[in-house]
Amino acid sequence: MADRTAPNCHLRLEWVYGYRGHQCRNNLYYTAAKEIVYFVAGVGVVYNTREHKQKFYLGHNDDIISLALHPERVLVATGQVGKEPYICVWDSYTVQTVSILKDVHTHGVACLAFDLEGQCLVSVGLDSKNTICVWDWRRGKVLAAAPGHTDRIFDISWDLYQPSKLVSCGVKHIKFWSLCGNALTPKRGVFGKTGDLQTILCLACAKDEVTYSGALNGDIYVWKGINLMRTVQGAHGSGIFSMNACEEGFATGGRDGCVRLWDLNFKPITVIDLRETDQGYKGLSVRSVCWRGDHILVGTQDSEIFEVVVHDRNKPFLIMQGHCEGELWALAVHPTKPLAMTGSDDRSVRIWSLIDHALIARCNMEEPIRCAAVSTDGIHLALGMKDGSFTVLRVRDMTEVVHIKDRKEAIHELKYSPDGAHLAVGSNDNSVDIYGVVQRYKKVGECIGSNSFITHMDWSTDSKFLQTNDGSGRRLFYRMPSGKEVTNREELKLVQWASWTCVLGPEVNGIWPKYSAINDINSVDANFNNQVLVTADDYGLVKLLRYPCIKKGAKCKKYLGHSAHITNVRWSHDYQWVISIGGADHSVFQWKFVPERKSKEELHIAPQETLVDSNSEESDSDQSDVPEMDSEIEQETQLTYRRQVYKEDLPQLKEQCKEKDRAIAMKKRERAPGSGLKLHFIHGYRGYDCRSNLFYTQTGEIVYHVAAVGIVYNRQQNTQRFYMGHDDDILCLAIHPLKDFVATGQVGRDSSVHIWDTETLKPMSVLKGFHQFGVCSLDFSADGKRLASVGLDDNHTIVLWDWRKGEKLSVMCGSKDKIFVVKINPYLPDKLITAGVKHMKFWHKAGGGLIGRKGSMGKTETMMCAVYGWSEEMVFSGTCGGDICIWSDMFLMKTVKAHDGPVFSMHALEKGFVTGGKDGIVALWDDTFERCLKTYAIKRAVLAPGSKGLLLEDNPSIRAISLGHGHILVGTKNGEILEVDKSGPITLLVQGHMEGEVWGLATHPHLPLCATVSDDRTLRIWDLSPSHCMLAVRKLRKGGRCCSFSPDGKALAVGLNDGSFLIVNADTLEDLVSFHHRKDIITDIKFSPVSGKYLAVASGDTFVDIYNVMSSKRVGVCKGCLNSITHLDWDRRGKLLQVNTSAKEQFFFEAPRGKRQTIAATEVEKIDWNTWTCVLGTSVEGIWPVISEVTEVTSACLSHDKKVLATGDDLGYIKLFRHPVRGKYAKFKRYVAHSTHVTNVRWTHEDSLLVTAGGGDTCLMIWAHEAETRRELRQCDSEESDIESEDDGGYDSDVTKENEINYTIKALSTNMRPMTGVKPHLQVKEPSVDERQGVVSG
Repeated sequence: MADRTAPNCHLRLEWVYGYRGHQCRNNLYYTAAKEIVYFVAGVGVVYNTREHKQKFYLGHNDDIISLALHPERVLVATGQVGKEPYICVWDSYTVQTVSILKDVHTHGVACLAFDLEGQCLVSVGLDSKNTICVWDWRRGKVLAAAPGHTDRIFDISWDLYQPSKLVSCGVKHIKFWSLCGNALTPKRGVFGKTGDLQTILCLACAKDEVTYSGALNGDIYVWKGINLMRTVQGAHGSGIFSMNACEEGFATGGRDGCVRLWDLNFKPITVIDLRETDQGYKGLSVRSVCWRGDHILVGTQDSEIFEVVVHDRNKPFLIMQGHCEGELWALAVHPTKPLAMTGSDDRSVRIWSLIDHALIARCNMEEPIRCAAVSTDGIHLALGMKDGSFTVLRVRDMTEVVHIKDRKEAIHELKYSPDGAHLAVGSNDNSVDIYGVVQRYKKVGECIGSNSFITHMDWSTDSKFLQTNDGSGRRLFYRMPSGKEVTNREELKLVQWASWTCVLGPEVNGIWPKYSAINDINSVDANFNNQVLVTADDYGLVKLLRYPCIKKGAKCKKYLGHSAHITNVRWSHDYQWVISIGGADHSVFQWKFVPERKSKEELHIAPQETLVDSNSEESDSDQSDVPEMDSEIEQETQLTYRRQVYKEDLPQLKEQCKEKDRAIAMKKRERAPGSGLKLHFIHGYRGYDCRSNLFYTQTGEIVYHVAAVGIVYNRQQNTQRFYMGHDDDILCLAIHPLKDFVATGQVGRDSSVHIWDTETLKPMSVLKGFHQFGVCSLDFSADGKRLASVGLDDNHTIVLWDWRKGEKLSVMCGSKDKIFVVKINPYLPDKLITAGVKHMKFWHKAGGGLIGRKGSMGKTETMMCAVYGWSEEMVFSGTCGGDICIWSDMFLMKTVKAHDGPVFSMHALEKGFVTGGKDGIVALWDDTFERCLKTYAIKRAVLAPGSKGLLLEDNPSIRAISLGHGHILVGTKNGEILEVDKSGPITLLVQGHMEGEVWGLATHPHLPLCATVSDDRTLRIWDLSPSHCMLAVRKLRKGGRCCSFSPDGKALAVGLNDGSFLIVNADTLEDLVSFHHRKDIITDIKFSPVSGKYLAVASGDTFVDIYNVMSSKRVGVCKGCLNSITHLDWDRRGKLLQVNTSAKEQFFFEAPRGKRQTIAATEVEKIDWNTWTCVLGTSVEGIWPVISEVTEVTSACLSHDKKVLATGDDLGYIKLFRHPVRGKYAKFKRYVAHSTHVTNVRWTHEDSLLVTAGGGDTCLMIWAHEAETRRELRQCDSEESDIESEDDGGYDSDVTKENEINYTIKALSTNMRPMTGVKPHLQVKEPSVDERQGVVSG
């Protein structure tokens, strides 16, 4: 089996040939260290001319097009193109990022400029409005933004003599801006009679409100204030592209190839005509000038950089050259010398020395060049042209040997045979021609098997075979030199290939991602010695893979630098370097190859920082090199938390439905009931897919979450208080260092994070607008001022907040893989770590962005938890294999085996650590993880007598650990919260069902008890009196969906998911009897009233079976339903059954035989029903919401006094209606605490409590039913009905009128700035003070 890991060797960018002169201006400067800074492709280059060395800034992921130098001349700002372009401010000395500015511009960043102090940076976008934005760049904050102009802006500059003033210029305009507060206000420059209105290309500010600008016709326009004062005519022969101000005066450069120097009053000093110098040529055009002291830097349109010494200005030094504009496709390497040859659409062929990093020869041809090859002896250079001809030159003096044109279409590939006798020429005419080298390139053969253009070819080592690839993805073989196609693959088995540059074939299958077009990899070259392969593709990536790589989607190392497509890549003759060439950026990159043995020594050098990870995390192969994932983690990574309907969507949905039902809305509707509910107690804790979400508060209470509720539990009094601000599942919880505030993050389309006070239960801050689908991890900084959050979107976006102000400080894509934990460094709040599936990343804040580096560990492990140690570099993380990794900075120092199976939680103490794992062990460690000081096993045997329940199994998987008040607090996957005393005994405090939906719920006929049964395969009995605990539990062989007590409360019937049901003793839970007559799920089960003689059992396969309990025989079957049965009820006499089906049908059957009856709707209401749990019928018509297509009412229960009907629905709402609920859309009181759907609701025997079961949130909630007298008015829970009818309005006619006035002015409505913010109906409503007390009291 071929190795599918990424190779251990790597590439390091060593040199970039070229400079971006086309379509850019003012992008070349001297830094304070007298180095030269510029850019090419996606790389910022810092070039030291004295030592002839280059450093690279690799923080961009697309073409850089603008550059500005900070006034102190060390920091550089660069802006790029792209869909979401960003600006990087970086240090030219260390080439590390200082700040990232993002989320404002689209399309690209055209110009940049620092102000005099260097505190502010202004940027201009390439969007349709050419937005101008002023940044506080260190903080990554936008200070002001405004539309710049309707047409392109070419240059922008701060007025260095007046604070807060800017000037911008561009197509036919110049504008003078003033920055006041956060507003940028422009005034257009007035051209007047002094000069023509024309395009201004560059500008520079002088004192006394004077601005000098360079125009398209070669004049200099001089402005005073906003008026054109005078013009300097004919300063240049044509457009002035660049103007640079320095202490001595101004330098200008133009399309005419001249550089002019002017004094401070713009009187001419001298002119340098570069076209007339030794290195000059006709058509030279200057795009950038920089004047410092006696040196001038000049950048040209054709990618050259000149350095001119003022006093010897006729001899400029050519210090950098590259290809001119036009695609660059041709690349060949010399067979014996360190030389590379390139040829481009600019019609030049160039030879570069890889040792001296210099151009040593160039020759201009008649035609654009598309490919090149050097003969085996290194004497001839063959060039394939775009017009179908090819030319052979002598390498030593670039003289022509022969020029042959046999084809009409471009020549895309040519290669000399290893014996030097033949040249194969592949063209876009679908054929390969073979020429004899010694016969002065006479044509000796032709290969015509392809039906598409030839893209790649390779010779065999004995020169007898040629393989070709073509555009249609076919790989063909030919015998040489005749060109006859070889169809018998047997004779090819032993062929050895001299080179491998083909993209097709079993040896290179792995270069293709699993689903990719066959033409997006442009070039490949194999290094047989080191068994590595280098590839170049359309996305600007150079990749290093193992050779051969046989399985698709092999792991690779990626290198970014070329921004767009890379057309060709080759190893140098001695495999020391890789040369890659960019199509659109027409640059040549030279990469140093660092083989495996050297890689190890190089680890001490700080890794080159890139914002795109070079070690491909997104490599597409199966995780073959990753240890098998633990089943629990596997399950958790699959959870997406996506909802069909988010609560945020409801207002819109209601609006749509209202339109349909206007008529009904006019009718008078049933009012809401007088009594209300108050949440009293919740059995449950979310442990099955969350970690580290359980803490002690300042006052020693315990805070955790379940469903949509944050819970503060007092263990002395066994009472709970609730934070009810969320409206969907809470997925994570973090506690403030002072332990008084808590942050919780929820699921939602635009999910929010709430920071709330555990004492008052009031929200301190709500953060939204950044995370899609949900928030999966949170952490406070040590000073408590910052909060980090991680979203559930595909990129797992990380946001760093100043939570009190509600402003985001930084944001960045975290990782493609799921992130389980984020932690802010307690010593340096600008640093943080994230850990998750197959990665551990170390981040630091840079302006509005974050820069992350992957921790270097040998094999990639999945991390489940992490904490910082006793110094700012030390980090400890727990893996899914049970190890603790100890990191210093981003390097893995060592690993310690801690648990069997994953380490889910860890907590740092003053001296040491505590960890918990899937093995159900809590371990205490010393401060270096050298010794394990003590372990506690969570077992039933050590449960203390005061426990509020029973442990379901020994050693449950531990998901959360926290310390305080002399105890260790432990949360388990099974939904238990335990308190471990340091001396050993364990107290169980809170407990709920385990993962799986809870549907079955029944209340006892005369005791404060209830029973639940769930998909977690347990049947449980709960005490509803103030002791609130689980009294008994029994494991079932299958999950169950329904249960019911017999009328005397002695027996309990339980329906299971496999179609069987049991009757058990209600005290001991031991079996009395069991039956298995159906295949589908048992959906509802009820004893007949009074004696409980009969038992009705409804199932998913459309039948209701009636059993005689005494004789334990089936006595009747109710047939005739077409759909699964959802609810059933007996009448008071035990003679009639009412049944609901999933298709919203209502049926009646006689008991015990099961004969179907038809009863008129009016009669149904007169019948005295023993219970009412059905959701259909005229007496409950009003419970269905307006949007009943979207949401189902899953359950209902009528109170025993028949006054109040409670319902539960798919959106997690519990509603109370006044019974009977006649007429559509009755008014109700609504309560949110369950997250997704409420599966069941039941009143206790004396109607004092309502018990509700949540499906996916696994909890059992107990609500106190408060009569009208005791309730002070609280609106928080009574949301009026879905449709407000006219009689509620009570508007005065004037008020109604005013209400309907629309204040949008037509002219403005088109180009008003888009406003962002939270829509009113999505804003979290802050309850008023007395409402609050209402919520808290109790």
